[in-house]
Amino acid sequence: MTTLRTPGLVALLLAAAMGAGCTASAADTPTPAATRPAAPPAAKPAAPMSHMAGGMMGADTRAAVPLTAMMAAHQKSQMRDHLRVIQEISVALAKDDYAAIAASAGRIGWSTQQAAMCKHMGAGAPGFAELGEAFHHTADTIVAAAKARDRAAVTTALGATLATCVGCHDAYRQEIVDDAAFAKLGGDTSCPMMGH
Repeated sequence: MTTLRTPGLVALLLAAAMGAGCTASAADTPTPAATRPAAPPAAKPAAPMSHMAGGMMGADTRAAVPLTAMMAAHQKSQMRDHLRVIQEISVALAKDDYAAIAASAGRIGWSTQQAAMCKHMGAGAPGFAELGEAFHHTADTIVAAAKARDRAAVTTALGATLATCVGCHDAYRQEIVDDAAFAKLGGDTSCPMMGH
């Protein structure tokens, strides 16, 4: 039996776990132990998940990021695309396809447009924009490592980028507000980047 020791596999497993739901379906029916592949060692969570809203762990204590419904939907779409990028990077890393890694990571790298989007989305949440910008700057380190064709550095940069994702999701949650409430917080509800 061959054991995979690729650090990118850990990132791929983390990305898959981030997208997993909390309810079981018929597809989740256990496979008999005789045909089930050996499970990889469980990853230790980065921080306690005491913010789980309404669950067994108590109230959600993360800071609110006030957003209009349209902004919240846009942000969730962006987060799903960020996760898609992580998947693309993980698949490309397994193939040592550094050009694909750089291209995918470049989609989430820092730019003035990304910085403006972070500032717009975080208008009512102190620290949110800065954390968002840090994520995009960290993604740039994946691009640099891929251009250097340095597998270990790509893996390290990917791990650091995922750590910023986890840190942000541990610290913040969306809170839907109307346009008037968002405007009172200093937000611009007519932002052209949002298609208003």
